Amino acid sequence: MDNRSLLIHTCCAPCIGSVYELFADSHDATVFYYNPNIAPKSEYTKRLAELERFAAQRGFPLLVGTYDAREWTLRVKKYRFLGERSQRCWECYRMRLEASFSRAKDLGIGAVTTSLSVSPHKDATMINRIGTELGSRYGIRFIEGDFKKGDGYRKSVAIARVQGFYRQNYCGCIYSKLERNRDALWTRKARSFNP
Repeated sequence: MDNRSLLIHTCCAPCIGSVYELFADSHDATVFYYNPNIAPKSEYTKRLAELERFAAQRGFPLLVGTYDAREWTLRVKKYRFLGERSQRCWECYRMRLEASFSRAKDLGIGAVTTSLSVSPHKDATMINRIGTELGSRYGIRFIEGDFKKGDGYRKSVAIARVQGFYRQNYCGCIYSKLERNRDALWTRKARSFNP
């Protein structure tokens, strides 16, 4: 495996901006868009279009994984009423990082990271724990990071503004969208849920 090669998983153009810049000079970075959690499909497509535009402008390779919303739904179903930064999110991180490591292994890429931790809503400790565990299993180095720190989040917002990126107001999954919108029925079910 090539030690300079890096697969960066991302969920959207706003999150990849500062992370890609962090690694662009030190690694041969390929960006991987794999996000079966994003709903509805129109949201997934909108985020992908913004990422494709950014990739074309910056000239970085972009790989797109399969959109398998059904598989994602089955995987997180029992945790659906848990909020952001819960087991629901951890299963989602795991699914996306597993796909990232699998793709990196197929391509002979030497390291994997993800831009997920740029978001102040994401649990960087859990992302890093899952990534390190999967790295050991696949024999591929996971580059840990809490990319919101060191002005990473602020830089990502600034890049998004300059680029005119569409910036979503929820993580991507239907459950987070309902939580953001404070859907009354959803909130009652979530409060009474006990896994």
